[in-house]
Amino acid sequence: MGKKPVIMVTNDDGISAPGLRTLIDIVKPLGRVLVIAPDKPQSGTAHSITINVPLRIHTIRKEADYEEYSCNGTPVDCVKLGHKILLKGKPDLLVSGINHGSNASISIIYSGTMAAVIESAVDGIPSVGFSLSDYSSKADFSACRSFLPKIINGVLNQGLPDGVCLNVNIPAVKEKDIRGIKICRQARASWVEDFDERKDPNGHDYYWLKGIFVKIDNGEDTDEWAIENNYISILPVQFDFTAYQWIDHFKKWTFNENT
Repeated sequence: MGKKPVIMVTNDDGISAPGLRTLIDIVKPLGRVLVIAPDKPQSGTAHSITINVPLRIHTIRKEADYEEYSCNGTPVDCVKLGHKILLKGKPDLLVSGINHGSNASISIIYSGTMAAVIESAVDGIPSVGFSLSDYSSKADFSACRSFLPKIINGVLNQGLPDGVCLNVNIPAVKEKDIRGIKICRQARASWVEDFDERKDPNGHDYYWLKGIFVKIDNGEDTDEWAIENNYISILPVQFDFTAYQWIDHFKKWTFNENT
């Protein structure tokens, strides 16, 4: 295996997802590759882990410089099993995706794709999540093949700061229409949600989540703006949630029964 970097690959759309297969094709020439992904779709699982059922790893392929496995757990489970059980050590890089659908703005907190990235970064592994702004199972990933190797090689060659990972979102346009890459901040936005209330054939109530995405700011330095204007957005993400700018404010509070 020599000095080839070890690259771990996972996702949340499942082992058979076209986005994952594209990402595997992209990273294979770049190093020794270990794939471990959920055996079924796990979108929206965020940072969940499996604690009530046994985790199982299924071997799909093993050959020189390439191994592929599926797991019955979540994307975060896959990360943990990948470097603690399969590699018995840390890879040089973790990449997650390519997700079918955007993970920009507030979607990052629901995303299994980015949860895998954050989990890996917590363990000190340089980590990047990739998402294409197209939810179709037949999405066109051709532009990703041109741009993603540049980003991946950039991380392999230059590393990432401690406690920081990357959230990369690609607009769903042809390669010729992508205007470049922008380093962005997270757009302020939210999902305004509701539920369809329905009845099953036995007359019992059940509920189906629905909602619309509402953007709150229109800044031209955000990930949402970049994607809407045909740029690839790169958002540096930290997993330290501390609101440092408010610490001094809360130190002035007094806490007693009359407060």
